[in-house]
Amino acid sequence: MNISKNMLRLYAVSDRSWLKDNKDLRDILPLLFENGVTLFQLREKHLAREAFIKEALELKEICRRYHIPLIINDAVDIAKEIGADGVHVGLSDMDIKKAREILGSGAIIGASAHNTAEALAAQAAGADYIGCGAVFKTGTKTDATALSHSELASICKAVRIPAVAIGGITEENLPLLNGSGIAGAAVISALFAQDDIGAATKRLRQLADML
Repeated sequence: MNISKNMLRLYAVSDRSWLKDNKDLRDILPLLFENGVTLFQLREKHLAREAFIKEALELKEICRRYHIPLIINDAVDIAKEIGADGVHVGLSDMDIKKAREILGSGAIIGASAHNTAEALAAQAAGADYIGCGAVFKTGTKTDATALSHSELASICKAVRIPAVAIGGITEENLPLLNGSGIAGAAVISALFAQDDIGAATKRLRQLADML
């Protein structure tokens, strides 16, 4: 396993559509890292390949400066090309074993799971952590199906690798996940859509540390 529970405590997943005042991810990352984010995933579903690579290389330098792992969503080839720390693959993305072959034994590979059977299958295939969701209603992924809190707890109990919750998590509802067994929370709009991103990050980290 190439990741610890502490590295998943507060997991930021990018979505540029939430950014305000013409801010850029290069402006946002230092605020996230200085205030408690422990892992960063670059998620760019609609960016052209060359633009994606350029952005990923720029953000990689910021991640290195703060000693925060950089995870690329889905694009295993780009993760390989830029030397990212790992990838996160969804159920419809590249097979976990294939991603491991491409990236090597030292890469972090995360996988999505919506139930215990999927989580166990991902673990058996070699995933380092499980992303479980959506635990709350979310506007970021409109096709995400709800994951009950009892199923979330079942996943955490069944797998040996750490699990992180994602989907609609806010400062108000994050405490509802206490006792589920998750290692941390993956958040998008609760960070990127906020007027004061630094302050929001600090509050979320404090809540995540209480899980």
